[in-house]
Amino acid sequence: MDSRNESTAAQKQHTTLWSKADTAKQVWAVHGYKNTLYCIHDGTPIKGNNASQLEKEIGSEQLPANEHYFGLINFGNTCYCNSVLQALYFCRPFRERVLQFKQHQKNNKKETLLTCLADLFYSIATQKKKVGTMAPKKFITRLRKEYELFDNFMQQDAHEFLNYLLNRVSELLQADKQGNKPKNGSNEGQSKSEPTWVEDLFQGTFTNETRCLNCETVSSKDEDFLDLSVDVEQNTSITHCLRGFSSTETLCAEQKYYCEVCCSKQEAQKRMRVKKLPQILALHLKRFKYMEQMNRFTKLSYRVVFPLELRLFNTSDDACNPDRMYDLVAVVIHIGSSLNRGHYISIVKSDGFWLLFDDDIVDKIDSSAIEDFYGLPSDLQKNSETGYILFYQSRE
Repeated sequence: MDSRNESTAAQKQHTTLWSKADTAKQVWAVHGYKNTLYCIHDGTPIKGNNASQLEKEIGSEQLPANEHYFGLINFGNTCYCNSVLQALYFCRPFRERVLQFKQHQKNNKKETLLTCLADLFYSIATQKKKVGTMAPKKFITRLRKEYELFDNFMQQDAHEFLNYLLNRVSELLQADKQGNKPKNGSNEGQSKSEPTWVEDLFQGTFTNETRCLNCETVSSKDEDFLDLSVDVEQNTSITHCLRGFSSTETLCAEQKYYCEVCCSKQEAQKRMRVKKLPQILALHLKRFKYMEQMNRFTKLSYRVVFPLELRLFNTSDDACNPDRMYDLVAVVIHIGSSLNRGHYISIVKSDGFWLLFDDDIVDKIDSSAIEDFYGLPSDLQKNSETGYILFYQSRE
């Protein structure tokens, strides 16, 4: 790598520089937070700071008594998993439920993805050291065994992993209640007889409202979600994205709506609004768009501002607690130019300060640095560090 790139990366604290290594013929990135060299193909850090340096940055006397900050080792393109696990660990209600499960399952010898997750969280939470590195090998091995999509060393989609993990944990909890053995690796929808604590924390409901323009009759259909996927546009905000999610669509021509009152197809207006707000709101920014002419997904590096505090304005008239306030607690960030080539990191809020988790590397960052992950004002530069999954926690 050109030494000029390395010196520039050392000088610019919040910059990602890109170049090609002629000898290896791979694409590398120097991540400006840690001056760390990465392979963009597999996301593996080549060199970086030791997580123990975090004690110097925060000060050992200021480390929270009830917190532990442990980086997770990358087992070959597992940054998608590590980043999501760190985000979930610092969603305190989720962590507490997982640790409670661990306490109640002391005599259970059966290994599942949930028991492996609980073992990992418990290992972090009970360490004598405040900072360090953890190897999530048992969890990764179980994940690859249960779901063939992750049974390789290729880069995966962090959002797809999050969706699978939440649904799988819910399925295992439900099976535990019923005393039945679940199908191995099944990723069924939310066809549960009663909700688990996964639904208690993450599940919201949006209502699909359709108004017939002939008779003015409004029909609605509710649908549950564990995360909300929203389209992104250039130079916008999360609030704007959510308004777009709930924008009114006119159904006409071949898309006319069959009105049961009129007993015929009529023009109608359709919109989606949030009816039940979850305790933890996971927002997925749809940054990858399939380009038919290129036969692959390309990244939308648009600048999308996500605030530290959020209130939803696209709620239905009958929504419970529509004025609920949320605080940003974690962000999964994608670094790179495409879905299958890049790197994932996460930033989390803990006891009033922000931390950056980059596999086994942990750094303290200033809250102002969050702006570096909004995206690019111009999409001409494809390589970028952009917020991909946002975790907002209710104040109530």
